[in-house]
Amino acid sequence: MYEVIVDALPYIDQGYDEPGVRETAFAMVEEECRRYRPTKNYLEHLPPLNVSSFETPMMHNEFERLQNRLPMDTLSMKRYELPPPPSGKLNEVGAWLECVDNSQAQLEHQAVRILNLQLMLEYCCPAWQRYLQTLTDLEKIASKKLADLRQALQEVNWQRKSLQTKGGEQLKNLEAKWVALVSHNYEIEQACCMAEEYLAQLRQNSPLAQNQQT
Repeated sequence: MYEVIVDALPYIDQGYDEPGVRETAFAMVEEECRRYRPTKNYLEHLPPLNVSSFETPMMHNEFERLQNRLPMDTLSMKRYELPPPPSGKLNEVGAWLECVDNSQAQLEHQAVRILNLQLMLEYCCPAWQRYLQTLTDLEKIASKKLADLRQALQEVNWQRKSLQTKGGEQLKNLEAKWVALVSHNYEIEQACCMAEEYLAQLRQNSPLAQNQQT
C-alpha cells in the first residue's frame, strides 16, 4: 500500500481560477483514467444482482405480456352475471337451486361492498388524516436528520478551513523565515567572496609577494 500525503490546501491555495488550470486538471484526470486498469473486481463479495426479487407472480406475468407485445385481458364481468341453467337442464330443480345460490352469493357480495363503502364514508377521513399526520411526522424526522447532517458537514468544513488557515499562516511564516535565511546566506556568501577577493589583492600587493616576483 502506498502512503498518500495530501498537500493541497484549497482554502488558502491560490491560482485555481487562472486560465488553463481547470483544463489542465481535467486533462490529468482523463490521462489517469486512461492509464488505470482495474485488476480486481470490487463487487465480488456481493451476491449476484437479482432485479426481479421484488416481482410478484402477477407482475411477472404482466412483464412477460408486455415483452411479448400481447394485448391486455379485458375486464371479466362473468362474476356479476346470473346465467340461467343450461338448456338441457331447464327442468331440473337442482340446476335452478344452483342458480339461486349463485344469485344469493352475488347479492351478499354487493351487500358487503355497500357496507365497506359506508364504513369508508364514516372512517376514511379520520384514517386518511392520521395517515397524513404520520407522513408529516416522518417528514419532520427526516428533515431534522438532514439538517443535522448539513450542520455536521458545515462544522467539518469550518474545522477544515480553520485548520488550513492556521496551517497556511504557519507555512507563510516558515516560508518568510526560509526566504530570510536564504537571503542571509546569500549575503554571507557575497561577503565571503568579497573578503576572499580582498585578501587575494592584499597578498598580491604585499612586499613579500613582490620580492618573490623579482
